[in-house]
Amino acid sequence: MTESNPHLYQRIYALVSEIPYGQVTTYGEIAKCVGTTPRIVGFAMAMTPQNQGIPWQRVINHQGKISRRSDSDGHTFQHDLLKAEGIIFDSRGRVDLKKFAWRVPGSDGKKSA
Repeated sequence: MTESNPHLYQRIYALVSEIPYGQVTTYGEIAKCVGTTPRIVGFAMAMTPQNQGIPWQRVINHQGKISRRSDSDGHTFQHDLLKAEGIIFDSRGRVDLKKFAWRVPGSDGKKSA
């Protein structure tokens, strides 16, 4: 699968659109459910179409942190959006995934084959 696979991206966007307000999930969780890698999910999030209501900001890394973008200050914008939803960050910039993580319904926490 490549980073430009439109069908894969549509599946990623559909799943991300299900993440409830005030919750987050990880690149890995989304990747596991659609059968790709966290990196590809990251590429999809970076290319999220604007004005379609896809809550890209709710996808963070497995450490509970916002992945920094080298070419912009999008991580600051993402942080502000999540804070506005009531997501709390600790002093190291981490979200408590035990408290705020959304798990895909029906996912058992195991990696897909």
